[in-house]
Amino acid sequence: MKGIGASPGIAIGKAVVVEKKRPRLTGVTLQSEAEVKREVLRFEQAVTSAVAEVEAVMDTLVAHDGPTEVLEIQIELLQDEQIITDVVEKITSEHVTATDAVMEVIAAAVTTLHNLDDAYLRERAADVEEAGNRILMELDPTLKPSELIVSENTILIGEDITPMDILSVDIAKVIGLVTRTGGKTSHAAIVAKARGIPAVVGCGDALASVRGGDVVIVDGSEGMLVVNPTTEILNEYTAKKKAFTTQASALNALKDIVAVTTDGVRVKLMANISNAADLEASFAFGAEGSGLLRTELLFMGRNTLPTEEEQFEFYKNVALQAGGKPVVVRTLDIGGDKPLPYLHLPAEQNPFLGYRAIRICLDRKDIFITQLRAILRASVFGDLKIMFPMISNVSEIEQAKAILEDVKTALRSASTPYNAAIEVGIMIEIPSAAVMADLLAREVDFFSIGTNDLCQYTLAVDRMNEQVKHLYDPFNPGVLRLIQNVIEQGNKFHHHTGMCGEMAGDVTATLLLLGMGLREFSMSAASIPYVKDLILNTSITAAQEICRTVMAMRSTPEIIQYLQAVTKR
Repeated sequence: MKGIGASPGIAIGKAVVVEKKRPRLTGVTLQSEAEVKREVLRFEQAVTSAVAEVEAVMDTLVAHDGPTEVLEIQIELLQDEQIITDVVEKITSEHVTATDAVMEVIAAAVTTLHNLDDAYLRERAADVEEAGNRILMELDPTLKPSELIVSENTILIGEDITPMDILSVDIAKVIGLVTRTGGKTSHAAIVAKARGIPAVVGCGDALASVRGGDVVIVDGSEGMLVVNPTTEILNEYTAKKKAFTTQASALNALKDIVAVTTDGVRVKLMANISNAADLEASFAFGAEGSGLLRTELLFMGRNTLPTEEEQFEFYKNVALQAGGKPVVVRTLDIGGDKPLPYLHLPAEQNPFLGYRAIRICLDRKDIFITQLRAILRASVFGDLKIMFPMISNVSEIEQAKAILEDVKTALRSASTPYNAAIEVGIMIEIPSAAVMADLLAREVDFFSIGTNDLCQYTLAVDRMNEQVKHLYDPFNPGVLRLIQNVIEQGNKFHHHTGMCGEMAGDVTATLLLLGMGLREFSMSAASIPYVKDLILNTSITAAQEICRTVMAMRSTPEIIQYLQAVTKR
């Protein structure tokens, strides 16, 4: 059966099915203030117990040099002041049980995240849901799953296997991971990648046919799951597994080698991140910093705006984790698809073309100024850069820069230190910006191409619409011409031009983008070794020839077929 390859590699073993009990609303109304106080106490004790359980698993991982980043995020969510406040408020004001309050508050937060266009942020819903489930299991111990018994060569199969599911078993015996739901950036996938465990996610309802003890093959590179294979298929995948292991060893050896083409051109490979833990994890793949720090999660899952101090501590932690490596901080990129209830954003027929990102920030200067103050204050702790999203004209840059200068003036007047030379750039993700990149280049220090939205807006395709999403393709000749123009204009003005969309981590596009003149790629950290391997084994001269050939082609299938052929050479 087909799913999504979330962690590359091939595993052959026996299935162990992870079964979970789902919590249900009690529907009980508390009759007295004493009962209310008792439920609040039960909730607080459940949070404390859940944190202690996660910390115990973390201690074990630390002792064995295991990946702790996802568990640190679980603890942050379990201790999230906004979630705790909302649950206590619901218990006290609505006289509902702790179980019902947790379920309703978590469900609201999960719904908000599920409605986002950004795949990474959508998949954070699973982390919030997992935190809620941990609290619910402490409130009702009957919800706790039976202990998983794993033997050598176990493939874990489940609805939505969580990091705690994976890390609570003898991980040395788990060689594969398969889920019905989830995507490439779920934290379960991140744990699998960190452990080098092949994983396939999003297999859908067909996964229900797999039984415990079935022999299964997990192909995390192709997103395939084979159940009870024939001897012929088993032999075929055994050979593929051996070949992959040889290649993986070679790629791992590249981690500390800088990306330089065979004719001596240096290329920077960065990671897209959402917090300091993501950045730390990216270094294991050879990331040289971050070309995109998303800031939306700071503002989501809460009922009030984050304070300047909260934001300052967040950016400071990222800067310190970077250890002098550059981090590009994208200012708030929200809109109708990323609703923040406390902003009371108007309902829009098409939020992707409406009131969002820089448009909100220029209108709600109080939000913008607070974020800019926090970023500037944190800039003394590392190499932070500021990037404005959703820019469509020169006027928007001028307005944003004027506000930034006012903030700098205020900080100077208060003798508050900041990096006066901090670089300022923009996301190129709207066709108008790509077309007039030469005009915009005069106003900023750098460009970063957001191929996801640029492709969507150029082709008039909603990536989430099942009926038209097949038309969404970054290799469309029209999209490629826009990308080429942005890179050429950025280079003409001696700016560094990066790319932080999904295309940056697609090895099919690597040689083409090199040939266009791109010298900074920011991507999912796990893609870095594969992109680096291509760069180390090609010359700019060869890449430029590939670019010329592609730009003369008329159709997407022709372009992809050619690029796949030259990539495999």
